[in-house]
Amino acid sequence: MQYNFTLARFFLNTHCTMIRKAAFIFTLFISTILVAQKPQKIAYIDMQYILENVPEYNEAESRLKAKIITWQQKLDAIKRDIEVLKTDLSNEKALLTNELINEREEDIQIKELDLKKLQAAYFGPAGDLFMLRKQLVKPVQDQIYNAIQKIAIAKKYDIVFDKSSDLIMLYSNKRYDISELVLSKIVKGRKVKAVAEKREERKEAKAEATDKAKTKAAERQATRDALKEKIRLQNEAKAKKRAEIKKVADEKRKKRLEEIAKRKKAKEDKIKKDIESKKENNNN
Repeated sequence: MQYNFTLARFFLNTHCTMIRKAAFIFTLFISTILVAQKPQKIAYIDMQYILENVPEYNEAESRLKAKIITWQQKLDAIKRDIEVLKTDLSNEKALLTNELINEREEDIQIKELDLKKLQAAYFGPAGDLFMLRKQLVKPVQDQIYNAIQKIAIAKKYDIVFDKSSDLIMLYSNKRYDISELVLSKIVKGRKVKAVAEKREERKEAKAEATDKAKTKAAERQATRDALKEKIRLQNEAKAKKRAEIKKVADEKRKKRLEEIAKRKKAKEDKIKKDIESKKENNNN
């Protein structure tokens, strides 16, 4: 079974309840006219025409069709595997024992059950297809119905119904068709949204640029501080080295002076000793 559904059909099916309500309101509207003879303003749209001219819808339809094809290919592959198992069993059945036949038949039944479960998971009432369709259609649905609501309020329409729905229109005057107004409203809303998004992007870009400038300034300050600290440490190292050199020089000088004083004293002691020795000789 192939699941070649169109998104348009899905979209319209989601609005069956709304269409019934519209039909009920339309009937009530006719009754009101007949009873009260009060003039009413009505308009209609062609939902299919609007959908075909909304870019988001066409994109959503393409994505949905691609998913359906992928899912169907997986299901077809499993079906082929099951057919191969059935064919092999049929060809080899005469050579197999009853126990082996039962095992293979059970394997086939399990695969068929898994296939049904996967089909339900993909295409069931609450399956992936339903959830994905809901996810893709919701934004388009909101755009269209918000546009219809704004136009109906602005133009003071009492009722707006869908020409492409199950509500049968035996005749429709083109001047009551507001489909183009709806599309224009959607386009205008899209432009307004784009402008707002662009403004927000500029704001974020400006904030990002400010943050980058602050970051660069902080980095430059950190670099300057690091350079200052490096210079301070270098100066301290140089001062320490100079102090060590001075200390060594002072110690050498002190030692040299001490040696000079020692030699001088030794010389003086020798002279004194020589004088005393001469005096002693003279006395002798």
